[in-house]
Amino acid sequence: MHDVIEFLIRHGQAVLFVTVFAEQIGLPIPAVPVLLAVGALAGAGKLNLALVIFISVAACLAGDVVWYELGRRQGRQALNLLCRISLEPDSCVRRTENLFTRHGIRALIFAKFVPALSTLAPALAGLFRIGARQFLLYNGLGALLWSGSFIAFGWLFSDQIEFLAERAARFGESAVLLLGGLFVGYLTYKFLHRQWLLRELRIARITPEELKQLMDDGRSVLVVDLRGALDHEADPYTIPGALRIPSEQFEHRHHDIPRNQDIILFCACPNEATAARMALLLKRKGIARVRPLAGGIDGWRERAFPLESRLPGGEPVVTL
Repeated sequence: MHDVIEFLIRHGQAVLFVTVFAEQIGLPIPAVPVLLAVGALAGAGKLNLALVIFISVAACLAGDVVWYELGRRQGRQALNLLCRISLEPDSCVRRTENLFTRHGIRALIFAKFVPALSTLAPALAGLFRIGARQFLLYNGLGALLWSGSFIAFGWLFSDQIEFLAERAARFGESAVLLLGGLFVGYLTYKFLHRQWLLRELRIARITPEELKQLMDDGRSVLVVDLRGALDHEADPYTIPGALRIPSEQFEHRHHDIPRNQDIILFCACPNEATAARMALLLKRKGIARVRPLAGGIDGWRERAFPLESRLPGGEPVVTL
């Protein structure tokens, strides 16, 4: 343990930047233990407090700007990429969008304290076209609050660092193996939890081609757009004739769904997570003829199928 402390004293600034940056870009590397450690070392006079706070905030901003730009330039593709490299469930996209809906740009200030939302929030800020200056201001405040809180907590217990080092030294390699085992266990839990959630959401999908054919044949089919207000603000186009029921209102408005026709639900979530959840909800309510649209609105758009734009009141005005 003494070797670890000496290593952090010599290389703590680099370790801090790399660890925080890695967590912010979505890698399953927890930065909080490092923040606590450098805070304790700063409290013991081994590291410069102002410098470690500056480095942690800079690392946060560096990682967040990457996802902000990807969200601004690539849109939903950036979210799909995030969900592929992250061990968090895809539903965290919807939770982050709900945060933005309720709190606006201020959500960036406290998003880092909510698991899985820290990486998604910058990408959504870019997707929803939040200005760069506003993003840097609010995200910087959030980075300062998040990193400063854990560094300050470590500072408060700086007088215990030698005691902890001595206790850990007694266990020697066992302590290292224990920490390594806990980290591996954490990654395993996250991976298995994600796989369980994906299995829970397994339900037969309908492809965009199949839906288009049903519509062309004049079949009685109701298409429901589950996207929220921010999604529509960023992308005002929808499938022609779609009924808009935001997912957060769906459970209270499921009685608006007819029981005697095919129901197709779509969203903009990776893996159609929201549409699959709402489809399972309708099945539990006794509506059997319901399927999520594979690929969601992006899958429909990629095939150059018709889209319509709607006025705020819901009246269709443009068909592409």
